[in-house]
Amino acid sequence: MALDEVIESVVDSAKQKAEALRQEAEKERAAILKQADDKIAVKRLAQQKELEAALKRLKQQEISSAELEAKRIVLNAKKDVMDRSFQEALSSLLDMDEGNRGRMYRKILEGGKTVIQSPVVLCPRGESKLISGVAGLGKVEETDMETGLILEDASGNVRLDYRFRVILESVWDKELKNVSNILFG
Repeated sequence: MALDEVIESVVDSAKQKAEALRQEAEKERAAILKQADDKIAVKRLAQQKELEAALKRLKQQEISSAELEAKRIVLNAKKDVMDRSFQEALSSLLDMDEGNRGRMYRKILEGGKTVIQSPVVLCPRGESKLISGVAGLGKVEETDMETGLILEDASGNVRLDYRFRVILESVWDKELKNVSNILFG
């Protein structure tokens, strides 16, 4: 029986060593798994932060893009209103009744005669009657042109363009900011 006891002792000793090795391996396995879980958690946190930053950037880009588009739409709408306002003002000038147009022509001629003595006056066909009787004019010629007057000196070197469209464009350009403020506040 002594041999059986020795065998049993060796087997018990081997079982104890095997159990100790198994426990040590289990501890090592747990440590490796914990280390892997920690690395995964760190990477997950970094990816989460990166994703949040990317989403924030994308949201900001979308907001900026939407704001630019909104500004573009508003500016286009304002431009359309300004263009229509100009056209309506021009139409009211071009469609002015003869009495008012005659008064405008006389005012233009008063100012123009201070620059050009005895000016040659070009006017639209059929409208010379509106300036008849104005003293101090040179020749009056009717021609195909828009409503308004053009004054020239006798040599044709100095020319003052008082067509209503030209006057309105000049005033419009100078007063564009004021017109915009009136229309849009």
